[in-house]
Amino acid sequence: MTTSWGEFALTRFPEDSRDRLRAWDASDEYLLRHLEGIDGEPTDLSGTVVVLGDRWGALATTLARHRPVQITDSYLGRQATRANLARAGVDEDAVRLLSTRDTPPERIDVLLVRVPKSLALLEDQLRRLAPAVHAGTVVVGTGMVTEIHTSTLKLFEQILGPTRTSLAVKKARLIFCTPDLRLARTASPWPRSYALPTDIGTASGLTVTNHAGIFCAERLDIGTRFFLRNLPRRRGPERVVDLGCGNGVVGTAAALANPEAEVLFIDESYQAVASAEATFRANVETAARAEFRVGDGLSGVPAASVDLVLNNPPFHTHQAMTDATAYRMFAGSREALRPGGELWVIGNRHLGYHVKLRRLFGNCEVVTSDPKFVILRAVKR
Repeated sequence: MTTSWGEFALTRFPEDSRDRLRAWDASDEYLLRHLEGIDGEPTDLSGTVVVLGDRWGALATTLARHRPVQITDSYLGRQATRANLARAGVDEDAVRLLSTRDTPPERIDVLLVRVPKSLALLEDQLRRLAPAVHAGTVVVGTGMVTEIHTSTLKLFEQILGPTRTSLAVKKARLIFCTPDLRLARTASPWPRSYALPTDIGTASGLTVTNHAGIFCAERLDIGTRFFLRNLPRRRGPERVVDLGCGNGVVGTAAALANPEAEVLFIDESYQAVASAEATFRANVETAARAEFRVGDGLSGVPAASVDLVLNNPPFHTHQAMTDATAYRMFAGSREALRPGGELWVIGNRHLGYHVKLRRLFGNCEVVTSDPKFVILRAVKR
């Protein structure tokens, strides 16, 4: 990526030669050109610069000389930032890396917002950051035109102040917001909780807690509902992993079904892991039976240490459709499982996960299916 600050070789994380997706897009470039002053005066970046939602570190790496604060919900995004900083020869300490769960800076002079897919996450973060914004704060958002809606602009206006947009360039658009300190500073409405329906087996009636940005945070999605109705029935001491745990309802159901199981909840989203922990603690008495980890799939789990992996893999990354994440989850599961251990996967029928599972495990069977979803079982031999 070429900018007036230099040329940067950027990659996503984990680095994979099969991944042809770029680590930046036109909205990142548009924002950087605006900061450079291509359409007016350059932006003063001498104060505290906060970059919210920087997906793979393109913005933080380019602006590293201004010692920005990056706030992200993505563990993979944070690791990509570290790798891109190192590749650019920049000391990692030049960028302060925070998660969406960390306490934000007390003062923000420039707030740069990469608009997230989740409107709830945007609201949550803007409300958390609003107390640090002052009358002179420069607020600029960026995103592709398909990501910026009337509801997006209303959030900026309701939480921070008057908002307008730029013309579209290469299908990207900027958001300009002028802070209005007369607006009431209202706390984030997240997390939220709801009770599960009573027809889904062990999980029936459980209280689920969702922090902002979690998939289907307002209700139980139909895929998870189908999975919960058909979870494996096992007994005895075993180590179970809820891989890509989201709000943790699947792992919590597994813990309740088998009181002797230890459950490891893993997700690359800080919001998700916080949700999973809250869900588990609200429904299971013995917290010692669970571990909650933000990370890159099963990469930190010892080989041959797990008896059962439960997985509902994502089939997209931001706006891009890809099965790369699912494949890495399956390969990591095979490495982590003990001989005889099982991977249970739910997915849309058209995704063809059985092909990948047979290639990795040498076997795969259909546990059950309906017109939309299929639950697959692969055993490590």
